[in-house]
Amino acid sequence: MRLVGAAEMRAIDRAAIDGLGIPSLELMERAGRAAADAARGLAGPGGRFAVVCGGGNNGGDGWVVARLLVGAGRAVRVVSLVDAARLSPDARAERARAEAAGVAAEAADAPLEAGPGDVVVDAIFGTGLSRAPEGAFAAAISRIEAARRAGARVLAVDVPSGLSADTGQPLGEACVRADRTVTFAFQKRGLVLHPGPAHAGEVTVADIGIPPEAAAQVPAEAELLVEDEARALVPPRDPEAHKGEAGRVLVIAGSPGKTGAAHLALTGALRGGAGLVTLAARAEVLPLALAGRPEAMSAALPGAGPLAAADLGPLLEAAAAADALVIGPGIPRGDGTGALLLELLSRAGLPAVLDADALNAVAGQAERLAATGVPLLLTPHPGEMARLCGLSTAEVQRDRLGLAARQASAWAATVVLKGARTVVADPSGPPAVIPTGNPGMATGGTGDVLAGLCGALLAGGLAPGAAGRAGAWVHGRAGDLVARRLGERGLLAGDLGAAIGEVWAEWRR
Repeated sequence: MRLVGAAEMRAIDRAAIDGLGIPSLELMERAGRAAADAARGLAGPGGRFAVVCGGGNNGGDGWVVARLLVGAGRAVRVVSLVDAARLSPDARAERARAEAAGVAAEAADAPLEAGPGDVVVDAIFGTGLSRAPEGAFAAAISRIEAARRAGARVLAVDVPSGLSADTGQPLGEACVRADRTVTFAFQKRGLVLHPGPAHAGEVTVADIGIPPEAAAQVPAEAELLVEDEARALVPPRDPEAHKGEAGRVLVIAGSPGKTGAAHLALTGALRGGAGLVTLAARAEVLPLALAGRPEAMSAALPGAGPLAAADLGPLLEAAAAADALVIGPGIPRGDGTGALLLELLSRAGLPAVLDADALNAVAGQAERLAATGVPLLLTPHPGEMARLCGLSTAEVQRDRLGLAARQASAWAATVVLKGARTVVADPSGPPAVIPTGNPGMATGGTGDVLAGLCGALLAGGLAPGAAGRAGAWVHGRAGDLVARRLGERGLLAGDLGAAIGEVWAEWRR
């Protein structure tokens, strides 16, 4: 499903209006009608409506809402934040139609006087905002929030005012918090990227008649990965397949005190469908990491301490029997570990998942990842992404989608940026937002399971982009199944393995 940002939506509008000759007022009428229907659905019996209109086309949508509600016999007030002379041409035309129908504009500082059963319609900015609201606009947003706290319901038109349509981040302190948002033509990125959903409330996408050929003229910049699309990435297993054809995964993981990370990565690889899974680790790690996992094999790495140059030979020997590598969960890391891993990737020539301490080991030399020449899938959480990029975690979180896409190109790798609404980006297409998962998955070990799962999909023949998308979707869905049974607080990483199997059963895979 396509996700659009502000500039992309403007380009699609222009393609429809200028390229295909669809009247802009016709689009505004359809948008206003969809918003008016949504507003009626929020109101209580006899509820009143207050529509707060800005100066652009979002304000024009608001004037359509007011006119239609008055025509339906409802009590409506319009607070206009911009004088008629300063409105966009379409908004000015819709204001004139509304006033001719008996709608009167009130001053920008007029109180909203809304409470239980009433609805406040936010038609201030929509997607057309790129900086923090100020002055009368910020004050109006504060009054909308006060009305919500007093019991009124809030409907946002297209995007809650004050929220970035691109990143889902509030642009300043003043940002509408809506009960429902009706957005037009396409889902907006800012409505699915956190914390955007907390401001948008329930989101519906209204078809306002933009033809597919108009959208096709504008390259897609992002997508929301829906279940049908995720399922299509994972083909059914060949009825005559044997374990060698199902994919062989070498997991390089675990160290004293972190044997569980290796165990969970093995679980993810096995439940992900790999035919053969081998753990390469120091001998002291193997008994605990393999406990309860009789399906997995092992390769003992001689010596002790952090992985370094002396481990290259044994690791290459183990990798010779593999189709894909999973490197990082709980590995012993030292000064030479990053150089070892980069050399291993280049010499082994296998698709690989880099997770956890593998990512920390190559931080500072991440620009060398592209030179390995192998298909790579990186699974950082925001802190690891920050170390890889030389940024703060807050900077990573401010633009998760954009940063993941840029770094995927820079590193010639698929990037699975974990977190609330995981982002999967690869160099060959638009990044995807994963809608599955829940806060209960913010517990130790869940990322290790994901690394193993993605490794199994790589070993089974999926390209890194497909493996990252399908793996992240299935992983999140498994977490949702566990949370449904045990609650978010009761979710453990070890629960995900069986739940991944449940997803495969749902998909008949």
